[in-house]
Amino acid sequence: MILLKGMERISMLLNRIGAVIAIMLIVYMLGHILLEIALRFFGHSTYILDEYIGYAVATMSFLGLPYVLEKGGLIRVSLLLERIPVNRRWPLEFFSSLLTASCFLWISTFWFQNVQRSFSRGVVSETLAETPIWIPEGAILIGMWLISFSLLVRALKILMLRSQYLPVAE
Repeated sequence: MILLKGMERISMLLNRIGAVIAIMLIVYMLGHILLEIALRFFGHSTYILDEYIGYAVATMSFLGLPYVLEKGGLIRVSLLLERIPVNRRWPLEFFSSLLTASCFLWISTFWFQNVQRSFSRGVVSETLAETPIWIPEGAILIGMWLISFSLLVRALKILMLRSQYLPVAE
């Protein structure tokens, strides 16, 4: 149980770091859009708005997802769950957490290969910025690993507590 508490604390810390980075990316996007509006008013441009906003949105989504899961903010289809008594929901909660973590881990193996390939080949974007593609891809990969870790910790917690487990949203 002590190991689980430690893992849960690490997960919560990493989730908060991801959320802070996601918030900073939102602020960055606002600033970049306002800068682009001001520059276009004077007939100039940064020429990288679309590219960098796209990277920021993808990164923000994946880095913010674990924190939203932790706080119970994800949309849940409760059609089936509402029909099951609260103390008997744990097998369904456990299975869904484990299955989702497995899916994210499986996808992340392919994504990791893609990041490695982009890095080793020196792949850059086809824009004026010539951004090394492994940077935004790597940020998304970190988000995938964070959500996988959060889901695995959640599954372990459900398994340990079983019928006493209550999701945050309830």
